[in-house]
Amino acid sequence: MSESDFLPEGTLRGLPGPLPAGERILWRGAPTLHGVLLRAFHARLIMLWFAGAATVLAIGAAASGGPARALAVAGPTLLIGLGALGLLTFLAWLVQRTTVYTLTDRRVVMYVGIALPITLNLPLTRIESADLRLFADGSGDLPLRLPPGERVAYLHLWPHARPWRVSRPEPMLRSVPEARSVAALLAPALAAHADGPTRIEEPAAIGARGGAAPGRLSTAAAR
Repeated sequence: MSESDFLPEGTLRGLPGPLPAGERILWRGAPTLHGVLLRAFHARLIMLWFAGAATVLAIGAAASGGPARALAVAGPTLLIGLGALGLLTFLAWLVQRTTVYTLTDRRVVMYVGIALPITLNLPLTRIESADLRLFADGSGDLPLRLPPGERVAYLHLWPHARPWRVSRPEPMLRSVPEARSVAALLAPALAAHADGPTRIEEPAAIGARGGAAPGRLSTAAAR
């Protein structure tokens, strides 16, 4: 941690207040910029859509007016697509700059939100399980499953929520760098607060049984 991590009153950025006596920070981080841009905002799909639309317009215009007409018709669509990509990149940068994930030996704290930031405190005793989805660059998503009845609105969490889990939203540490190392810190912290045994399955073992796709690690704490 550097001096820039501290607020004027001495509190760490991203935490609601000073750490209680005896609580230790295990890890602090934020999403990767490209992870938010490509997987939360789906920049690839948006650019493919604009490229496809421009191609269709160019083909139609070329048939009646030649290459110059095709360029005149398709050019504005491509420019709009580039503008959309620039806007998404700026939003992804804001998400990356304003987000702070903090893992301590007692809780997970998620400081999220651009215009209206919120601080979400998740005691480890109230986290049922944590999953890890790894990506080729070493980053990964770590969704956290909460007990039934303990919910946070999906729209309040997004993009820090597991995709498509709307009825029972799962807070998610999105696209964290060196995700396997973060999972290695989270698993024993969960185990220390579990009422029963904690099961940790390595991605290769899961893939061998066919129970999940390779590259996925599951940490479940029996309650």
